[in-house]
Amino acid sequence: MNFKVPSRLRRLLVDSVELPQLKFPMMQPQSQPSRRRVSTRPSPQRLTEVLWFGRNPGDLRMLEYVPPGVKGPMPLVVVLHGCHQNAEDFDRASGWTALARQHGFAVLYAEQKASNNPNLCFNWFRPSMVTRDRGELGSIREMIDFSRRLHAIDDSRIFVMGLSAGGAVAAALLATYPELFAAGAIIGGLPFGAARDAISALDVMKRGSSRPAEKWGELVREVSPEAARYPVVSIWHGDADNVVSFANAEASVAQWLTARERPRTKGRLRLFEGGERREWRDDYGHMILELVTLTDFGHGLPVGSIVEGWEPANNTERYILPAALSAPEELVKGWKLAA
Repeated sequence: MNFKVPSRLRRLLVDSVELPQLKFPMMQPQSQPSRRRVSTRPSPQRLTEVLWFGRNPGDLRMLEYVPPGVKGPMPLVVVLHGCHQNAEDFDRASGWTALARQHGFAVLYAEQKASNNPNLCFNWFRPSMVTRDRGELGSIREMIDFSRRLHAIDDSRIFVMGLSAGGAVAAALLATYPELFAAGAIIGGLPFGAARDAISALDVMKRGSSRPAEKWGELVREVSPEAARYPVVSIWHGDADNVVSFANAEASVAQWLTARERPRTKGRLRLFEGGERREWRDDYGHMILELVTLTDFGHGLPVGSIVEGWEPANNTERYILPAALSAPEELVKGWKLAA
C-alpha cells in the first residue's frame, strides 16, 4: 500500500530514523522533451521509493514498480543503471516498467547516490562493496528480500540486469548469490573481480585483462564454493565500445564457462542483422550462457529504433542507443516473462 503525504512531511520522514518501514510515492518527475523513441509499448509507470528496507550497508536508494491486479506469485527483475544515470531516467528510456505492466512482473531499481560516487557509478571495483552481505551488494540483497516479504514474488524467477558499472555489479550478484537468481544480463559490463581499486578499474575498462580463463572461473567458485547451480548468464556488448573494452565481454564468457568447469568451446553461432549471438547449452540442451555482439555498436543499452533526429535529453539517454535488438525486450522473451 502506498501512503500519499505532502512533500514537506515526506522530507521530515526521510530525515527520521525511528519510523517503521513505509513506502512513499516519489516526487513528480520533471517533464522531459518530447523527443522519444518509436515504440508500441505503453508509457512507463511511476516508480515508488521504498524507505527503511533494511540495514542498507551500501547506502543505496530502492525504487520499485509492482503492476496491479497480478494473480499469483510474479517474477522480479532487478535493474542496475550505469554511471551518470539514475533510476527514473533509466526507466523512462529503457521501458522496463512499461514491459512489467504489460507482462505482469515486478521491477526493482537500486540507485546510487552522489555521496557514494560523484559520477553515480556503482562501486564495483571496491572489494568491500561487492562482498556477500556487505556494501552495495548487501543493500541490493536486502532490497530483494524486502520485496519478497512485501509482495507475492516467485522466488524461482528472480532476475538481474545491469549496464556498464551496473553490469559489473550484476556480475558480482550472480557470482556471489547464484542460488538467488534464475538468470542475469551483463550489458557493456565487466567480469566479477576485474579490479580492486579505481586505478585498476580504469585500466581494465580500457584494455581488458590478461588473466587466464581458469582464474576468472576461480573467482566465482571462491565466493560461492557450495553452489549447486549457476544462473543463466546473458552478456551483451558492442564491438565498437570505447568505454568498456570488448575484451571484458570475452573475459565474462571465460569466467562463466570455467566456473561451470566446461571447456571453452565456441558455442552455437546465430547471425542476425546488426550482430551475432553465441549460445552455450548444457548436456540437456538448456541455455547456460550467451554472448550477444552488436556490430558497430558503442557503449550503452541497446533499445531498438529511435526517431530520426532524436537527441538525448539527459546524461542517462546518452547511453541509450539504437540497435538491431532491444535488450529489455529480448530479455523479457528469453527469461519467459511475456504473459
